Amino acid sequence: MDDILLRSQTGAVAEVRLNRPARGNALSLELIDRLRHATDELAADDRVHVIVIAAEGSIFSAGHDLKEITGARAGTDGGRAFFERAMEACSDMMQNIVRCPKPVIASVQGVATAAGCQLVASCDLAVASADAGFATPGVNIGLFCSTPMVALSRNVGRKHAMEMLLTGETVSAEGARTLGLVNRVVEPGQLAAATAELAGQIASKSPATLKIGKEAFYRQLEMPLGEAYAFAARVMVENLLERDSREGIDAFIAKRAPAWQPLLEAAGTDLK
Repeated sequence: MDDILLRSQTGAVAEVRLNRPARGNALSLELIDRLRHATDELAADDRVHVIVIAAEGSIFSAGHDLKEITGARAGTDGGRAFFERAMEACSDMMQNIVRCPKPVIASVQGVATAAGCQLVASCDLAVASADAGFATPGVNIGLFCSTPMVALSRNVGRKHAMEMLLTGETVSAEGARTLGLVNRVVEPGQLAAATAELAGQIASKSPATLKIGKEAFYRQLEMPLGEAYAFAARVMVENLLERDSREGIDAFIAKRAPAWQPLLEAAGTDLK
């Protein structure tokens, strides 16, 4: 049996690739667990600066594995224990992407629906093929996309999110870019190259600085304006005291390329 999650690395960019194309890359409980563990391992790998999540086949991800869900209904509890475990594991995996100290980019071909759309929304950035589509269609089968709603509503405007959730209609790649769900839309044959270019550009930055910035970004989003500015100011001060800040500024003044410190060797900024 083929591995359901493929991994590769080019330079400082690591890729994890969903590999259940015959099942629309549905997020089975096993695949969810594998994604979680892969993110943890890559977060701890000093050679990796950026993570890309991609998929095999013509569909990025059709969401939760509905056949697995249906099979669980045969249990004496009607599937409750499995449903609770699956939703908790999926929510934890999505949050783990946000908590990962390294930028995570979704590279999307085909459609990303329900939890597949949630996966795209949970990534820090997304590059989509022009033929990609995005939907939260649970409402069509009597299952409102409540957990995908959390990530979706933190990416797009409230009314746009509600429209996707209430109608279940598919949004085109260009429409998703307009809404803020994806960053870039490229021709189908250019997806891999465009994703690699963006990932490589980010991977050339200081790993310690990327970590500081990503964590601070998500922290300040949940704060009132004044609190967010006070928090960001403290982060800037701590960042200025970091070794890579000194190195980057010195390199800029001297007109030379900076020599960044590996992430695991950095002292780390305490974001409080």
